[in-house]
Amino acid sequence: MTRSVSILGATGSIGTSTLDLVERAPDKFRVAALTAHRDVRGLASAALRTRAELAVIGDESCYAELKALLTGSGITVAAGAQAVADAAAHPADWTMAAIVGAAGLAPVMAVARRGGLLALANKEALVCAGEVVLAAVKAHGATLLPVDSEHNAIFQCFEHDQVDGISRIILTASGGPFRGRSRAEMAAVTPEEAVRHPNWSMGAKISVDSATLMNKGLELIEAQHIFSLPPEKFEVIVHPQSVIHSMVEYIDGSVLAQMGSPDMRIPIGYCLGWPARMATPAERLNLARVARLDFLEPDLDAFPALALAMVAMKEGGARPAILNAANEIAVAAFLERRIGFLAIAEIVADVLGRYAPARPETLDDVFAIDAEARRLATETVEAITA
Repeated sequence: MTRSVSILGATGSIGTSTLDLVERAPDKFRVAALTAHRDVRGLASAALRTRAELAVIGDESCYAELKALLTGSGITVAAGAQAVADAAAHPADWTMAAIVGAAGLAPVMAVARRGGLLALANKEALVCAGEVVLAAVKAHGATLLPVDSEHNAIFQCFEHDQVDGISRIILTASGGPFRGRSRAEMAAVTPEEAVRHPNWSMGAKISVDSATLMNKGLELIEAQHIFSLPPEKFEVIVHPQSVIHSMVEYIDGSVLAQMGSPDMRIPIGYCLGWPARMATPAERLNLARVARLDFLEPDLDAFPALALAMVAMKEGGARPAILNAANEIAVAAFLERRIGFLAIAEIVADVLGRYAPARPETLDDVFAIDAEARRLATETVEAITA
């Protein structure tokens, strides 16, 4: 049967990888809705190629250009944040949620409330509002499929009917471009160096998060929500080759690991075809060529962002949402060359130290916490750059 799919964030790295797989199997997939933030031409091209029903641009100032590019195509066009949320609610069997950052939270909730299959590539949704999102998923009968390579690996190795037999979950981290460097050596790194990931092709924000190891911290928090185990059962190990994507250890000593080439089309394809598997063009793993697999403990002194995330995961409540919001502001300031690389974690720590609201109970609570944490982080950035 043909599966109808929507892709939220269709012009980003996850979105384009998803489109690549969809377009390789036109007999299996029909595109319902595509969204993008500002990449009008990329969105219009994808919508025309896939004959999408709906194309939505987040930035309302781009509406006229998108409308002109799609005139006569029969594709419905819309713009604005509400239109993106409406696209998420548009009927589809399967939805890729790949809008980066807290901006993806409302669309993720719209998909959860609609039901169906939710392929989640927006880790911030669970980091900021894990309990709220998962409650909506359960209440509306949706199925959450994790797309991040680490969570997807765990999902493939996780025996859901034997949760009591799981002793720990081990997320692997490449270590990013600055693995092995001291804090002093990282003081002067540039945005260009920070986004140059050794193994993965990702967007600028996620690449910087990988360089600070904040990305791994956010993934720990997300994993704790997805797999509903106590925080102490989650660990991180640095694995430079990015061949083993994560592991699950059982009480008998068995460790199940998912392996593969560092190509996001593998976990995306797993979710796109679920519960069956589908073919992908990803390079096949050649262990003889890889030759060796290395593992190291993460250096929490050199990479304090990971330590901050670990504490936020254990404390729970509003702490992960504050962590994420402050980090987004700090990373943006670094990419704009307003602050140094080491200041990213310092700003996050400062905001966490100054702001301690109650546990969020609703989505509005989450948005309020996010807004205040961003205000405080912006205040700190301005103090540094004054």
